Amino acid sequence: MRIFGRARHRPSATWRQATDRAFTLISDGRYEDAGALLIRAADLEPWRSESWYNLALLHKFRHDWEQARTTGLRAVALLDRAPGAPDWWNVGIAATALQDWPLARRAWQAYGLRPDAAGSGAVEMELGSSAVRLSPEGEAEVVWGRRIDPARIEVLSIPLPSSGRRWGEVVLHDGVPHGERRTADGATYPVFDEIELWAPSPVPTWLVLLEAATESDRDALEQLAADAGYAAEDWSSSVRLLCRTCSESRMPTDDGSDSSRDPHDQGEPGHPGHLSHRTPGALWAPERECGIAAPVGLVRGLLDSWVADSPDTRDWRDLEEVC
Repeated sequence: MRIFGRARHRPSATWRQATDRAFTLISDGRYEDAGALLIRAADLEPWRSESWYNLALLHKFRHDWEQARTTGLRAVALLDRAPGAPDWWNVGIAATALQDWPLARRAWQAYGLRPDAAGSGAVEMELGSSAVRLSPEGEAEVVWGRRIDPARIEVLSIPLPSSGRRWGEVVLHDGVPHGERRTADGATYPVFDEIELWAPSPVPTWLVLLEAATESDRDALEQLAADAGYAAEDWSSSVRLLCRTCSESRMPTDDGSDSSRDPHDQGEPGHPGHLSHRTPGALWAPERECGIAAPVGLVRGLLDSWVADSPDTRDWRDLEEVC
């Protein structure tokens, strides 16, 4: 994060010392003290784009989006380099948080991306599937989602209730990936860290105990929920605890042929339909803990319909809203 060497003249020793100390304080969570030092650095060398870029970073960490936008714009006004500067990416994140869509489009274009046509509405881009780490500073959980634009992901897995997040929510995420997830076909997907909730979901998360005689019975519930426009996920086999080091590295997903997987990795990233949850040779346990994302008026009907299709091999009990 210590951005030196982009200006034509070497920064002064006092500027470097203040900036170095500020980022040490940021690492310790002492944002107020760091802010005083970065303001001092900006006063010392206000013509240097890094002075304002570093302040914009601090305001991003604090989720002070008005200040992040203001200082970010000062940073890009002083740039002397080609498109692709990270200063523009930070402006794009701040503009997205504030729903300043004209500025967001301008920022992504300046960075070198191609957002949708100019307009007053939200930016929409087809960026495919990715993974996002929810609550990265707490009980972090990696889930799959769909990238709406460079700074937003729609969550398509069903997060565990400890994350405080729901299926269908849109989260603002940072620009630098921390880790990757690799699928069986060799494709890799970045894992971005959530910054904050951008748009909540009205769909609650339910925990239910299933009796599913076979994997096909479990899969039928997941497909039934998907066909209704919602989701179900077998938490008994889709959740795996990882240390932070493993979570932030490249981890394989489970497509039924790999014995290693991370929380909520799915064979088809971003598509919560059929999941290949069982690794080779594992014995099937009929009792499953399942997460369901569905409205209160629909969830019992989904479960009853699932049982009615094969009453000899399916049952459910202990339905509870958990998030």
